[in-house]
Amino acid sequence: MFTENPYPIYRELRARGPVHRVRLPGGLEAWLVVGYEEARAALGDARLRKDWSFAAPELRRMRTGSEENTTQLFGRSMLSADPPDHSRLRKLVSKAFTPRRIEALRPRIEELTADLVGALPAHGRADVMEALAYPLPIAVICEILGVPALDQDRFQEASNKLISSDAPTPDYFDSAARLNAYLDELVAEKRRAPGDDVLSALVHVTDEDGGRLSDEELRGTAFVLLFAGHETTVNLIGNATLALLTHPEQLAEVRGDWSLLDGAIEETLRWEGPVEATTWRFASEDLTIGDTLVPGDGGIVLVSLVSGNRDEAVYEDPESFDIHRKTGGHLAFGHGIHYCLGAALARMEARIALRALFEGFPGLALDVPVDELRWRPGMPMRGLLTLPVDLGGPAPRYGGREVSAAAA
Repeated sequence: MFTENPYPIYRELRARGPVHRVRLPGGLEAWLVVGYEEARAALGDARLRKDWSFAAPELRRMRTGSEENTTQLFGRSMLSADPPDHSRLRKLVSKAFTPRRIEALRPRIEELTADLVGALPAHGRADVMEALAYPLPIAVICEILGVPALDQDRFQEASNKLISSDAPTPDYFDSAARLNAYLDELVAEKRRAPGDDVLSALVHVTDEDGGRLSDEELRGTAFVLLFAGHETTVNLIGNATLALLTHPEQLAEVRGDWSLLDGAIEETLRWEGPVEATTWRFASEDLTIGDTLVPGDGGIVLVSLVSGNRDEAVYEDPESFDIHRKTGGHLAFGHGIHYCLGAALARMEARIALRALFEGFPGLALDVPVDELRWRPGMPMRGLLTLPVDLGGPAPRYGGREVSAAAA
């Protein structure tokens, strides 16, 4: 099935051309960009808009029940805005994600990881997604934003429903409405009683002209950071674990020289990236992508990041996983003004989590055949639902820290 292994289909599409007219699972038609160079060009093209006011009338009607209604579903954010609004929003939010702030999170991420890996049983089986890949990123982003720990499971459940849908459904809208109500409550609480967290800072942050984020922008920004932020890291940790387990010679190299772990993460981002395709863009003017004319009628344009990253014209033997490959320029985190703001944080979390897991359990092995693994439905994200492993017994120490009593 396509969900389990989309790459043969993408390879066939690239052989026919870099851009295709396709029908999405929900029945909508879209332009799909599968070539690397064409993807980079599309991601940087200002004529491909993110704001729903540029969507075709029938798309707006499907989403909001009215052709005239262009209200953003989760509030206005930089993910659904174009310049100059995008520039203003990103600049304000970027103040909370500077390299220094991200580096300051390292000790806490290491502590959370140690607790999660240390809680694994000494022997037997576990699910990497359930035990580490899901709980670590959601805990980190909730701490960053100041979301109560009791709400983390609620966010994970809602995120799965929203991200796994290729087209809006009644259940999708119902989940969105409940989340919007909660986020509004959370923003109001931060306004009443600000804490030492990013969302509190965003409530009060101003630009050079004294402008602040509106309530709608705060809700939208909280949504993007909570969901898009942690989902990417969840999939990166899971996909990288699977990639290394299915390439034992390269895993042995990494275990022998942990400086190779960065290369393994970058190759995972290229070879089995956490985001399959971009969120919807809308053609606001006629434009040519590759040799294909895309009319400016507000139609959907999707960019397949995972297909571009396996383009034979850019990468030699792109279907092979090689931790020594020079992957510079891969598209896993996008390109252009919408390049992922949390890319550095995702890389840090993956680096810490993978080393703790593989150093802590030197006998770790996949517990089911690869073709029995279940992948998440829906095009936006590329990740596993479960990743069953045989722990093989822990090492006495990992990452310079004692393994907890639960794993000793």
